[in-house]
Amino acid sequence: MEETKPAKRKPVFKKVDQLKPDTKGHTLVVKVVSSKIVLQKARPDGIQVRQMRIAECLVGDETGTIIFTARNDQVDLMTTGTTVILRNAKIDMFKGSMRLAVDKWGRVEVTEPASFAVKKRQLVAGRI
Repeated sequence: MEETKPAKRKPVFKKVDQLKPDTKGHTLVVKVVSSKIVLQKARPDGIQVRQMRIAECLVGDETGTIIFTARNDQVDLMTTGTTVILRNAKIDMFKGSMRLAVDKWGRVEVTEPASFAVKKRQLVAGRI
């Protein structure tokens, strides 16, 4: 007997100004405004030594900006001026401000350059 898979849901794209503290499952299209590596160290992983890299990236859309914490392979994708799709992103609180992150259940994809101009107002705990 044939099993039918449920149809995939279409992603609902959110804007930066719609993000709220401690929420997850967001899909956004954002431009990278800046990127800075804040941690780069070797970590033993069995026989091999793996690099652990963390970068803080300022990303945004036409409604505002937010800090995105990129980890390991994500760091290479986050170059200034690049447009990316963040799938299944979550909001973490760090020192009273919201940080956007994509863990192993999400995805960061480089996409076609967006036509919007980034609004340079940073989102802080649910308000601009």
